[in-house]
Parts: sequence; C-alpha cells; structure tokens
Amino acid sequence: MIRKLTLILSIALFFGCNSNTETQTEKSSMKEEMKTTQTPAEYTLVIHGGAGTIKKENLTPEKEAGIKEAIEAALTKGESILKSGGTSIDAVEATIMILENSPHFNAGKGAVFTNEGKNEMDASFMDGNTQNSGAVAGVTNIKNPIRAARAVLEKSDHVMLAREGAENFAKEQGIETVDPAYFYTEHRWESLQKAKKKGLGSVISEDPIDYKFGTVGCAALDKHGNLAAGTSTGGMTNKKYARIGDSPIIGAGTYANNNTCAISSTGHGEYFIRYVVAYDISAMMEYGGKDFQTAANYVVKEKLKAAGGSGGIIGVDKYGNVAMPFNTAGMYRGYVKPGERVIKFYEE
Repeated sequence: MIRKLTLILSIALFFGCNSNTETQTEKSSMKEEMKTTQTPAEYTLVIHGGAGTIKKENLTPEKEAGIKEAIEAALTKGESILKSGGTSIDAVEATIMILENSPHFNAGKGAVFTNEGKNEMDASFMDGNTQNSGAVAGVTNIKNPIRAARAVLEKSDHVMLAREGAENFAKEQGIETVDPAYFYTEHRWESLQKAKKKGLGSVISEDPIDYKFGTVGCAALDKHGNLAAGTSTGGMTNKKYARIGDSPIIGAGTYANNNTCAISSTGHGEYFIRYVVAYDISAMMEYGGKDFQTAANYVVKEKLKAAGGSGGIIGVDKYGNVAMPFNTAGMYRGYVKPGERVIKFYEE
C-alpha cells in the first residue's frame, strides 16, 4: 500500500512540475511577444533637407518660408501616394524630386559647385522588400538624380554607376537630362568664390558659423508593409578629384530593410562612410534587439559624435515609428502619418 501511494505521488508530482514548467514557458513567451509586437501604422513618410549650424538668427523669414513650403509640398506629395495605396518606392522618388527641384537644398537645382565650377551630384535608392538598390555618382546633367538611382535599381544588373556612364544609362532609360547651366544658382556660385578666396579646401560652407549639409532624403512605409529610402546631394562646395560622399553609398547614406527600418543620412560623408551609419542602426536592431529610436540615437549622438562626425539621419521602422536624431544645431526635417504631420528645424 505504501509503495502504491509513493508511486501515485511521484506521478502526480512529475506531471504537476511538467505542467508548471510548460505554463511558465508559455507565460514567458507571451510576455516577450507582448513586449516586441506592435501594431504597424497604416503608412509613414519622413524627410530631411540637411543638417548643420542652422541658427534662427541666420535664417531670414523669406528663406525659412521657402524651405518650409518645399518641405510641406514634399510631404503632401508623398502622403498622397501612400494614402491611395501607392508603393513606398513611388512615394520616396516623388518626394525627393520635389526637394531636388528646389534651390533651397544642396541637391538637384540647388547643388553646390566643385572646384572646377561644376555641379556634380550623387543619389541612391533602396527597396526594403527585395534589398535591391541603385545609385549614381558624379552626374552633371540629370535633372533628378534620384530617378536615375531608381532606374539603376530596377533596370540594371548593377548597384552604382558613375559620371558619363551613369548619364548615358539615364538617357537610354528616357530620364530627363538638362544643360548643366540649369543647376546654376547665384548664391551657390558666390559660396564657391568665397571658399576659393579664403583658400579653403572642400567645405560644407565657406562660412563656419552658418554651415549646412543640404543633402535631401526620404524614407517611407507603405500600406503593404514595405519600406524604401532614398538620398540625393550636390556634395561639398569646392570639392576636387571627383570626391564622392556617403549619399550614393548603400549602408552609409541610404539603407532599407523590411525586417528593421529605412534610413537616409545627411552629414559629413566621410564619417558616415567609415562608420556605415545607416546599416549600423539597422544591425543594432536586427542583431542586438534595440528599438529604432535607441539604436538611432546611440549611433548618431554618441558613436558618430565621439568620432568627430557631424550630421543626422531620418528614418522609419517596420511599425511606422519615426526617428530623426542629429548632433548639429539643427536639421530640416518632417514626417507625416495618418492624422499627424510634423515639420521641425531645430532641437525643439
């Protein structure tokens, strides 16, 4: 009788402990799932028009109004595409084209001049769904370099094309080209002359108290859950030797991955290349389990800054969360999602 009771108790204890273990495992799993699962936004679009020493006292009301008007128009265009069910790729391209067509930013129409008195532009594009990407570098006659970058992504076997080769490819794809004189703006030309007169090398601006990285960029999440990002720039004033920065470099100036986020960078390109800034943020999320804001803040405000690099990033994660950190005095930026629109210049 004692042996039977002992056997019964042993069996009961075994199943009881096993049941408790399974219950604890299930609870732990549910707790973890609750912690990491979020409800994605219907759509999100975020843009930047450059970072730098953007001080209120150096920004005239007319210029501030012009910049804000361009950002408003870009956000409106991008949102109209996403709201109607369009793709993140279409939204990013159309949004950046508006910024490229504005003389207020260092991209397209507002591109700065090289030491030789030319406008040499770079751009890149990445599809977060396929991980496919495209870029052009050192182009001089493509009205909207972001269109050429997208064409490389979709219609070539390559990732980056440069200079005359990229221009010939763009013509073959029916992308609009213009006389290089189209990119001439008086204030950019004056900036080159001042930089030369002062004997400066490649600079963000000839005026250290009011310098800006005027690069433009956009990242978007569409209703299908796909991410995309793009970046476009005119580079650095007075640059020589066909210098190329981070804007056309996948992983540095642009990155998009449906598993994590989509990012566009703006800043001192050499540092963004060395530290692979855009990809580094994504990697912290994918392999380190960091949330988007934490990863972006660490890379831009701590790691990059400690290395001497200045600038910022804008981006959106797979849930529609926005991050826009920068380590300079300001950054032209904004985002839009259902029922929410934000435009900021400074660290409000």
